Amino acid sequence: MTEADIRQILDCVRRGELDPAAASDRILTALRAAPFEDLGFARVDTHREIRQGFPEVILSLGKTPAQIAAIAERIVARGQPLLVTRAQPDVLEAVQAAVPGVTYHAEARAITLAQGEIPRGRGTIVVACAGTSDLPVAEEAAVTAELMGNAVDRVYDVGVAGLHRLLAEHARLQHARVVIVVAGMEGALPSVVAGLVSVPVIAVPTSVGYGASYGGVAALLAMLNSCANGVSVVNIDNGFGAACMASLINHL
Repeated sequence: MTEADIRQILDCVRRGELDPAAASDRILTALRAAPFEDLGFARVDTHREIRQGFPEVILSLGKTPAQIAAIAERIVARGQPLLVTRAQPDVLEAVQAAVPGVTYHAEARAITLAQGEIPRGRGTIVVACAGTSDLPVAEEAAVTAELMGNAVDRVYDVGVAGLHRLLAEHARLQHARVVIVVAGMEGALPSVVAGLVSVPVIAVPTSVGYGASYGGVAALLAMLNSCANGVSVVNIDNGFGAACMASLINHL
């Protein structure tokens, strides 16, 4: 049972279409059900949507295509939206066999299926990235945020090496309720963006860069040491995590 199901039951009681005792029985029956479904190799957290507002998300790394497909099938069977991250084409083939109708976002490496009632965010999340090499992480953030019920505005290839490109999009940044900024190399872009807006900025360092970037550590440390106010930082290449935080803020 999802939050939307519970709300529907309570609305029926309010309208006099359902007896309170019957409504109580339905809700208690759902709550008494196991909060996870044991598949042997995975315990699918079926109550996560009730606790956190969005169901369990499947990270493909380290799982076989068959395992991912089985987990996806159980999530979708409960009427919940589906998000599979870091998915390669072989994973897509297995998931499509179990769950027809899914969408594959190649650049984001994500599989999605929107279903059920997903509450809409209050404003727009801007996803900005420094360069084209950062697009896979930026798109992971954008696709995740959209599936979580948010309007997303993409502002791409606006890195500090050509600052005029960012300043040309100042109006779009000003209309954001949250800004996700994705950058590799020296990781300077989040500080610049945060100096231009009055909303939270979520910085995502990427592993893009040459030797001394140390796989994104240089960008991570630069972002953690930002002199601009209102910058928070997630892990290297974690577009998904940035989108989760941005969505929570946008739903407040």
